Amino acid sequence: MRSWDGQSRRILVIGAGELGMPVLRNVARRATAVEGSSIDVLLRSTTTESPAPAKQRDLAEIRQLGISIVHGDLVTNTVDDLARIFRDYDTVIGCTGITAGLDTPMKVARAALRAELPRYFPWQFGVDFDVIGRGSPQDIFDSQLDVRDLLRSQHDTEWVIISTGMFMNYLFDADSGMVDLAHDTVNALGTTDTTVTVTTPEDIGTLTADTVFAAPRIRNEIVYVAGDTISYGQLATTLETVLGRPFDLRVWSEPTLMAELAADPDNMTRKYRAAFAQGRGVAWDKADTYNERHGISTTTLDEWIRTHLAA
Repeated sequence: MRSWDGQSRRILVIGAGELGMPVLRNVARRATAVEGSSIDVLLRSTTTESPAPAKQRDLAEIRQLGISIVHGDLVTNTVDDLARIFRDYDTVIGCTGITAGLDTPMKVARAALRAELPRYFPWQFGVDFDVIGRGSPQDIFDSQLDVRDLLRSQHDTEWVIISTGMFMNYLFDADSGMVDLAHDTVNALGTTDTTVTVTTPEDIGTLTADTVFAAPRIRNEIVYVAGDTISYGQLATTLETVLGRPFDLRVWSEPTLMAELAADPDNMTRKYRAAFAQGRGVAWDKADTYNERHGISTTTLDEWIRTHLAA
C-alpha cells in the first residue's frame, strides 16, 4: 500500500466535458489553499487536437487555470495502461459519464486498485444505484453496482461516491422529452407525483471540490447532494408560475415506457425514461443532503428556469 498523509494534493480529473469542466474549475480554485497541490486532466489526444471552437475554449481555460493535460483513452488503454497513469496521483476523480461504454466504469475502477490509488471518486454522479437494485431498465446501473461491490470489497483505496440525481438541464433537453417547451407540455415519467432529484453540473462541481478538501476527510461514503427535489406536477406548476403561461401535464406511464423500450431495447433515452418512471432511488430529501447540512447554496428549479428560460 502506498504511503499517503490523507490530504488530496496530486489530483487527476478524468474528462473535461459537461461535468468535468465545473469540477476542474472548482477543484483548481480550492487547491490553491493546499500546499504542494497540482491538478491534471486526462484527455484523449483527439480532444486536444480538435479544431472545434468549444473544445479550444475549454483547453484555453484549462491551461489558464494552471492545469496540465495528460493523454489517455479509457476505451483503448488497458487496465495496466491506466494504472501506470494513476500511480502519479493520490486522488482520481472520474467525470466522463457513460459515453465510453458499459465496461469502462469497471475498467477504470480496476485500474485505480491496481495503481494502489489512495483515493478514488468514481463516475457515479447520478441516482442511488443501491436503492434501484439490479435488473432495472437501464443496464448501465448494474455496471455501476459492480463498481460499488468492487470498491466495498477492499480496504486499500478509499472511495467517495457523490449522488446528484439527474442533471437539472436534462429535464429540458429535447431528447429527454420531459419538458416540451415548443408545445408547453410536461411529460411526467411514471405519474405526476413521481419525484426526482436534480442538480446543476456547476453545483456538482462546487460540491465535489468541497468533498475533496473536507476536513475531517470523507472516506468510503456516499455523499448525497441536491439542487432540488420535485415532482413532475411541481415541475409543471413552476413552469407556469415563472413563465406566465399554462402547461399541459401528461403522463408517460411505466407500462407504456417499458413497452417502448421492449420495441427498441438499445435506445439509451428509453432506458432512462423507464428507469426514472419507476421512481425508485431517483430522489431524496434535500434537507438531508451534504449541501444543506453544510450551508452550501445550490440552484433550485425555480432559479434555473428564471435564469435560462424566462429571459
